[in-house]
Order: sequence, then C-alpha cells, then structure tokens
Amino acid sequence: MKAIWNKKTIADAPKDELIYIEGNWYFPPSAVNQDYLRKSDTPYTCPWKGVCQYYDVGGDEEWSKDNAWCYPEPKPSAIDTVHKDFSDYVAFWRDVEVTEY
Repeated sequence: MKAIWNKKTIADAPKDELIYIEGNWYFPPSAVNQDYLRKSDTPYTCPWKGVCQYYDVGGDEEWSKDNAWCYPEPKPSAIDTVHKDFSDYVAFWRDVEVTEY
C-alpha cells in the first residue's frame, strides 16, 4: 500500500505489514519517508490508545497541518486490543491518499 501526498509517495509497504485501526491504515515506521513529516505541536490523547503525536505532511514551503499521526507509546491495553504493537506506526488522512498497489 502507498500513502501519497501531492503526487509524492511518503509511505510504501506491503498490506500485510500495515495495521488497520478504526478505519485507518497504520504504516510501520520503516516504511515512512520522514523527510515528508514535521512534528506538530497539536496535542491529543486518545482515551483508549494514549498520547498521540501529530505530524504536518509536506515539504519545502507547502505543508498540510496534522495530516499524519502516531502513538509513540500506546497503552498496553490498546496493544492487547489490536493484537499487535503499533508503537510509532503512522496513519494518514485528509490530503494524503492511501491506496493499494
């Protein structure tokens, strides 16, 4: 699967390496090109997953605010619920299109 922003592939991994949580595909950290992510200061804590880190997606002078996120240290109960450790896995939305090959 690929995550595409502004015709640029920002994440790419086989579907079986991704984790599907609440309607979003989470890419493993190794599959994400960090050059297209910039940490956001937007705070959020999910009641069941824990503290979230948002990222702006883009490059140079063009950035889409809060279009990616991850859970650096998800709650142990969330890992139990998902049946896989999704620490630092990255999900995308809005301006980022996630597609199968």
